[in-house]
Amino acid sequence: MEENNKNFVPPNADFNFFITTLSLQTSICLGTMPNPVSKKTETDLTQAKFLIDTIGMLEEKTKGNLTDEEAKLISNLLYELRSVYLEKTKEVK
Repeated sequence: MEENNKNFVPPNADFNFFITTLSLQTSICLGTMPNPVSKKTETDLTQAKFLIDTIGMLEEKTKGNLTDEEAKLISNLLYELRSVYLEKTKEVK
């Protein structure tokens, strides 16, 4: 184990954290935030669409099994991500 990772404590694995992580990855692919590794703003609309579709699939598969807070989070994130994706695809055309 590297010296830097010795004190790392991972966050609790919960649904909100998981969906937020996917959302952040999507935002990086949409170019709305820089890639934390390269520090560059990059756009990969194919990967962004895949991630948005994945979050949408999770919303459908978990329907009725989420807390109100979780359902609202996934719904709001999908709305925001899909809106940005649509704007980005208009720019490409």
